[in-house]
Amino acid sequence: MIIYLGADHRGFNLKEGVKAYLTQSGYQVNDLGAATLAPEDDYPDYASAVAQKVRADFLGSRGVLFCGSGAGMDIVANRYPLIRSVLAISPDQVMASRTDDDTNILALAADFIDLETAKKIVSVWLQTDFDGEERHRRRLEKIRSLKIES
Repeated sequence: MIIYLGADHRGFNLKEGVKAYLTQSGYQVNDLGAATLAPEDDYPDYASAVAQKVRADFLGSRGVLFCGSGAGMDIVANRYPLIRSVLAISPDQVMASRTDDDTNILALAADFIDLETAKKIVSVWLQTDFDGEERHRRRLEKIRSLKIES
């Protein structure tokens, strides 16, 4: 599985720490930016890049996004079909997001969590499988079939 990463300036340092952790843990990581700390960058650019990659290979990849609140990245990612992004607050919450909702993108709030917490959240999220229960599959199918006018 490949893990795509994306961060704006507020999430840049946390992304770099998590990237090192994932690489040391043996994951295949593709960093889609920012490549350098750029105070004028915009989170939608990175969230879109990651969401597009995960959408193109939603069975073989996942994404992790980083910004100050995590909310902006999460909002952008969830605009893409086949993407189920979760704004993480704890390891238990992301475990439930994987077992129940089969999330494929994780958004982290760099202004509110430290590197050790982020590593725990990412580790649990990556190691937890979707449970495939009928009720969870049924709910995901309802989400997929929603027709929303813009």
